[in-house]
Amino acid sequence: MNVMKLLIEYLVIVNIIGFALMGIDKRRAIRRSWRIPEATLFLVAIIGGSLGSILGMYTFRHKTRHRIFTIGMPIILIIQVALIVAVMMSPFEIAFL
Repeated sequence: MNVMKLLIEYLVIVNIIGFALMGIDKRRAIRRSWRIPEATLFLVAIIGGSLGSILGMYTFRHKTRHRIFTIGMPIILIIQVALIVAVMMSPFEIAFL
């Protein structure tokens, strides 16, 4: 199987998870139920779900008053995009791409 296809599938899945976690945590916050730890929300963003997490954050209006989220999540996304661009523009041939 093509590695690029696997990478894209992984990113789609982890972003769906990030989006869903924001919605689930918002619902739990409203119901004053057990919450998803902020560290977990950031971990999902760091492993590739930053775009889904950001979209979920604003779709569900969740964590939008917390600077650590409104600044931190976009910074994670910017770093991830910069890393992808750097790898793709690298003069070295990457065998798996």
